[in-house]
Amino acid sequence: MPSRSEVTYFSPGPAALPTEVLEAAAQALVNYKSTGIGLAEHSHRSALANDILHVTKTRFRTLLDIPDDYEVLFMQGGGSGEFSAVVYNLVGVWVERRRRRLEREITTKHPEAAKDDVDMKVFEQLQGLVRSELQVDYLVTGSWSLKASQEAARLIGSEHVNVAVDARKAGDGKFIDIPDEETWQLTPTKKDGGTGAAYVYYCDNETVDGVEFPSSPKCLEQKKGGGDAGDEEDDERIVVADMSSNMLSRQVDVRNYAVIFVSLPGEVEGSHRTWNTSNISGKAAAQKNVGCTGLTLVIVRKSLLPPATAAPPADLMRRLGLPVAPVILDYGVIAKNNSLYNTLSIFDVWVAGEVMGLLLANHGDSKVSGAEEVATGKAKLLYEALEKHPDVYQIVPRKRVRSRMNLCFRVAHGDPDVEKQWLAGAEKRGLLGLKGHRSVGGIRISNYNPIPLEGAQKLALYIEDFVSKEHDATAL
Repeated sequence: MPSRSEVTYFSPGPAALPTEVLEAAAQALVNYKSTGIGLAEHSHRSALANDILHVTKTRFRTLLDIPDDYEVLFMQGGGSGEFSAVVYNLVGVWVERRRRRLEREITTKHPEAAKDDVDMKVFEQLQGLVRSELQVDYLVTGSWSLKASQEAARLIGSEHVNVAVDARKAGDGKFIDIPDEETWQLTPTKKDGGTGAAYVYYCDNETVDGVEFPSSPKCLEQKKGGGDAGDEEDDERIVVADMSSNMLSRQVDVRNYAVIFVSLPGEVEGSHRTWNTSNISGKAAAQKNVGCTGLTLVIVRKSLLPPATAAPPADLMRRLGLPVAPVILDYGVIAKNNSLYNTLSIFDVWVAGEVMGLLLANHGDSKVSGAEEVATGKAKLLYEALEKHPDVYQIVPRKRVRSRMNLCFRVAHGDPDVEKQWLAGAEKRGLLGLKGHRSVGGIRISNYNPIPLEGAQKLALYIEDFVSKEHDATAL
C-alpha cells in the first residue's frame, strides 16, 4: 500500500485535505485544546463552539471581502438540499414582496376596509399573480444546474420554471459550451416590459462536465441603484450561484449575488477503486476547496431575510399552492439562530476554518487572488500537455469554457480499453481519483486548491509519457 507522500489524489469529491489539517484534526478529535474532550464531543451550543463559528465566519468574510449587509450561514443538506432551499426561500421572498405591496395599495385605496376584507383581496390578487407572473430562471449548463432546475419544477411546477439557456442545444446534446449571453431567454424585468423572475440560478462550475463560466455573467451583474422597495424590486435580478466546486479558487464580487452556496458533501461516485490518501501541500482549502464532507456554506443578502423581508405565513403559501420550507432549510430561521437551530457539526466548521486559515497564511494580502493564480497556472500546465497530442487526447468542453477545477477529456476517442490502460498507468505512478463521472465516462482531473504544483507536474509528465513510452500513438 502506498504512503500518503507517494500519491496525489485528484478525486472530484470527497477530495483531498491538507495533511497538516488532518494531523491537527486527529489530535482535536481526541482532546481539543486540552479540555480532555474531543472536538466532535463538545456541545454545539457551548462557548467553545460559538468561538469556532465566529473564527470560521470571520476568515470566510476576510477571504471574500463579504460586505456587512450579507449573512453567512452554516447549513447541512449539501447541494441537493440547496436546490430545494433556494426555491423555498426565494419564492417566499417573491410572494412576500407582492403581498406587502398589494396590502399597501389596497389599504391606501380603501382605508376603512376591515383587515379580513383586505386579506381576502390580497389573497385573490396574489393567486392571479402566481398563475400569471411567477417565474424562476435557470441557466442549464451542466449536470448539476439541470438537477437544480428539475428540483424547482418538482416543487413549484414546470410551468413556473424558465430554462433561460439549455447548453445542450449548442453542443449536439452535450454540455460542452455556454451560449453567448445575448441568446439567453431571461424573464424580462419591469423596465424591459416584463414582471421579473423570482430569481436567476446558475452553477459557476460544473464538475461532471468540466464546464466553468469564465467570469461572472455581465447581464446578471448588480446594477447601481437597484433596491428592495417599490418598483425597483421588479427590476432587480436576484442572482443565485452554486459555487460548490470553485469557491476560493478565484475572486468573487459578492455584491453581484443575492445568494451563493457552497456544498461540501462531494459527489457520489461509481464503484471504481479509490485510495483514501493524498499528497497535499498546505497552500489551500479543500473538499473541494473549502472544508470536509457534511457542511454547506450559504452567503445571503440580508435584505432577503427577516426583518427586512418576512417569511410569508405557511398557511398563505399552502393556500397559494406553493411549498413551505422545512424549518432546517429556512434561511431566516438559520440566520436568527446563528446557524445553531439544529445540531451543527462543529467539527466540520472547525476543519473549514482551519483550511481557510491556511489560505490566509499562505497567500497573505492577496487572499483568494493568490489561490486563483496558482489554480490557473496548474490548469494551464495540464491543458497544454493534453493539447500537444490531439490524436490521443480529446478535451471535452470547448476552449472558452474549460474548467480550471475539473479537466474532462477522453483518451483515444473514448476507447474503453485504452482509457482503462491510461488509468492503470496513472495509478502505478500514484496519480489517483482520475476516473470520469459514471454518467459521462472518460477521464477527469480535479484540480482543486489542495493539489500541489508538484502533483500537477507529475500528472503532466505522465500525460506525455503515456503517448511516448507507454502506448503506441500510431495504434490509436
